[in-house]
Amino acid sequence: MTESLPVPAPFRRRVLTGIAPVAWEHPADRAALQTLRAIPGLDELVRKVMSFLGERGVRQLFTADSVRVNERQRPKLHALYTEVLETMDWAERPDLFVTQTPFVNAMAVGFEKPFIVVHTGALGMLAEPQQRVLLGHEIGHVMSGHSTYSTLALLFLSFGFNAIPGLGLIALPVQLALLEWYRKAEFSADRAGLLASQEPLDAMRMFLLFAGGTGDADETSLDEFLAQAQQYESDSGAINLLFKLLNVAGRTHPFNTVRAAELQRWIQAGGYDAIVNGEYTRRGADAERPLTDDYADAAGYYGDKVKGMMNQMADAARRATDTMNNAFRNEDE
Repeated sequence: MTESLPVPAPFRRRVLTGIAPVAWEHPADRAALQTLRAIPGLDELVRKVMSFLGERGVRQLFTADSVRVNERQRPKLHALYTEVLETMDWAERPDLFVTQTPFVNAMAVGFEKPFIVVHTGALGMLAEPQQRVLLGHEIGHVMSGHSTYSTLALLFLSFGFNAIPGLGLIALPVQLALLEWYRKAEFSADRAGLLASQEPLDAMRMFLLFAGGTGDADETSLDEFLAQAQQYESDSGAINLLFKLLNVAGRTHPFNTVRAAELQRWIQAGGYDAIVNGEYTRRGADAERPLTDDYADAAGYYGDKVKGMMNQMADAARRATDTMNNAFRNEDE
C-alpha cells in the first residue's frame, strides 16, 4: 500500500484588522506631504482645482469611456478586489474602473470620494498574484489620503501647471513639491501592496514586470533584477549621481529597481514581519503622529541618502584631483 502525501494547507492571508496607514507609511512620504501642505496658497489651489473641474468632472471622464467593475462586469477582478479590501480591513469600497490603454499603470484619483483606475496594459501583463499587489497598492493610496494631491499632480502633468487660473508664482514650488511627494508616496503604497498580497516574491516580481516584462515565453529572473537594483544604487561618481537626479526629476514614480530595493530593505528591517504578526498601529487616536516624529524619521532616511551621495561625490573629486596632479607631474618630468 502506498502512503499518500499530505496535501499542503492553502495559504491564508492574515486580515489586518483595523490597521492604520501610519503602520506602513514611509517616513519620507509623510514628511514630504507635510512639507507640501505647508506651501502658502496650496489650500486655495486645491479649492480652485475642485471648483474648476470638480469631483464629478474627474469621475465622468472614466464613467464615459471605461469599464466599471462589479459582480457582473469582470467578476474575477471584482472578487480579487474584494479579497484585497478584506485583507486590509477597509469597509469602504472605492469604485474600480478598467480603462483601455497599453500603458502599464494604475491610479487612485478623486477628491472627496476617490476611485481606482487600472489600465488594461497592466492587467494584461500581470498574473493574478501581481494584480493583487497592484490593487493593494492603490487601496494603500486611498487609505493614506493620497488621492487629492495625486489627482492634482496628474492634472497638472496632463494639462500644464498654467492651466488653472490663479496658479501664478507658486507653480514651480508646487510642481517640485508635488512630484517629490508623489515619488515618496509610491514607497508607502508599495508596502501596502505587499501587505495586501503577503507574498514578498510576487510584490518584487511586479517591479520586474513593470521594468521590462513581456507576455512572451522568455524567462526572467527576480534574483538578477534585484542584483541590477543593487548595481544601480551603488553606481558612484558625481556624473552618475547628477544623471540620477536629472532622470527622476520630472517623474511621478521612482524607478522600478529603486522601488524593489526600497521594499526589500523594509522587509529585511523587519517592518513587514512585524505587521503580519499583528504588531501594528490600529486606526484611531493612537494613529496620530506628531509632525516632529515624521521629520525626524525622514531626516534619518534623507540623511543617509545625502551622506552616501556626498561621500561618493567627495571620492570622485579626490580621484579627479589625483588624476590632474599626476598629469601635471608627468609634464614636469
